[in-house]
Amino acid sequence: MKNKHDEIKDLLRASRNILSNSLVKEERNKIMKSYGMINEQEVYKKHDVAKSVSDEIENDETKGEEKKQPYRISGGILVLHGKDKTDLDLTSDEKTAFQETMDEFVAEVSDLVDFNKLNVYPRNVEWSGRIIDFDIEFFYSIGEENGVYIQGDMIKTDEKFLEMVNKLKVYYEKFKSKWAKVLASRKKTSSDD
Repeated sequence: MKNKHDEIKDLLRASRNILSNSLVKEERNKIMKSYGMINEQEVYKKHDVAKSVSDEIENDETKGEEKKQPYRISGGILVLHGKDKTDLDLTSDEKTAFQETMDEFVAEVSDLVDFNKLNVYPRNVEWSGRIIDFDIEFFYSIGEENGVYIQGDMIKTDEKFLEMVNKLKVYYEKFKSKWAKVLASRKKTSSDD
């Protein structure tokens, strides 16, 4: 029975023989298999790294993966989502709509609010935030998941809370109208290209 020292010596001798290129290919392959060795050159021949990277880039472009571009506007963040660079261009109307949306929400719903990003997708718009004085989160969506959603823990359903929910619902109609026009405008300009 061989001890570890003898095994290492045999492996070293086999490695030297392989590296010296004095063996015929069959003998070299036999030694490599018996010791579980791999030849770097053979690995690179089997897997062309440069080709696989360029293939991956092509696949990403053909899949039409979503791209996004965030814009900071008066303390808020508007994120445009699309398939190409033209979908990510912010117009002055969209910038104005976003600014008005935040200002109107503060004036009509609550001035104690932390807004999250407003996401404009090709077919829908999503916006959320946290109303601090009620410790609830709201979520507005137009398009595919139309509606007003709220989330909170152990909320006291008194008159003040019900009034807040009503304000959220009423303002949602204004939000929906404004951002439906933005979506329609984005669709029109992308189909004109």
